[in-house]
Amino acid sequence: MIDHNKIVHALRRIPDPSSQSDLIEGKRVTDLKVTEGEVFFTLNTSGLDDQQKGKLNFRCQEEIARDFPEVSVHIHMKSGGSGPGSNSALPQVKNIIAVASGKGGVGKSTVAVNLALALAKSGYKTGLIDADLYGPSIPTMLNLEGKRPKIYEHYGKPVIQPLEQYGLSVMSIGFLVEPEQAVVLRGPRLSGVLKQFIGDVRWPELDFMVIDLPPGTGDIQLTLVQSLPLTGAVLVTTPQSVSLADAVKAGNMFRIENIDVPILGVVENMSWFTPEELPDNKYHIFGKGGGKKLAQTFETVLLGQIPLVQSIRESGDKGVPAVEKGGEMGDIYKEIAVKTVRQTAIRNELLGPTRMVDVK
Repeated sequence: MIDHNKIVHALRRIPDPSSQSDLIEGKRVTDLKVTEGEVFFTLNTSGLDDQQKGKLNFRCQEEIARDFPEVSVHIHMKSGGSGPGSNSALPQVKNIIAVASGKGGVGKSTVAVNLALALAKSGYKTGLIDADLYGPSIPTMLNLEGKRPKIYEHYGKPVIQPLEQYGLSVMSIGFLVEPEQAVVLRGPRLSGVLKQFIGDVRWPELDFMVIDLPPGTGDIQLTLVQSLPLTGAVLVTTPQSVSLADAVKAGNMFRIENIDVPILGVVENMSWFTPEELPDNKYHIFGKGGGKKLAQTFETVLLGQIPLVQSIRESGDKGVPAVEKGGEMGDIYKEIAVKTVRQTAIRNELLGPTRMVDVK
């Protein structure tokens, strides 16, 4: 009788085409059955092109034959179902969170970077996609300016290795263009870049993927909900009425019936100004209560309020974000991450997986 565990061990030697795990860890192998002289299993090929499918089939036959040269291997190639590709191009990612705002200049990217870092500091395997393609600021904020990702062939297809920084796996268009180069792309090209970041980057197993969206409700947002089943969205606003009005529009996009992405919570940025020399003083330059109002509008929670403090700006400009630097500002973001994890757990307990949508 062939040892079932040895067949599993042979399949573990085969890297998954779409992630940095193996076939077993990536849950591509199901219905494994071993009899005298024969091995049967289903191979989930969702998200793979014909060339990748052929190479993967051959590799499975080859690896099993190394240990059991006389055995007959029967592989049923199947697309869809549970596991890889069931409704996602990133089956190895447990939770995908979009950080969105209605307008620019509210500190959305700063929130996205520090939220991702705070999740990583809490022990969660975390990735970060800079989907703000016209204004990629994450390379600067993570001290990755001028860095280039490695591109290599995997199962006959060119793939991109995400950069690693501060415990995060990161991808940005800023890694592919010069810092001063203008990104001039029409809608279809923008969508193509985002789809590359999703399908052509070999992401590792992750607990959270944070996606920094551009402001507004345009092509990138629509491409995202068509390409990935988002776990939820975090809305970023300032207390100012103008910012609040635009954030409501961004939130309403996620609530459209055929999109229906849960809103996990609201982050109010620039809640008050505290001078470094007067740490106990609070000056509400942009007004008060905007974040709370936004949370009430979408029947969600206020994840946190972030003051307008010079050190946050300085940390981002130097490529050492507040969470990495530590201190009081880092602690605020860590508390936001704790509440985001809690909201994600509640969402996953009460609701089924978000489905990718067909938006015309």
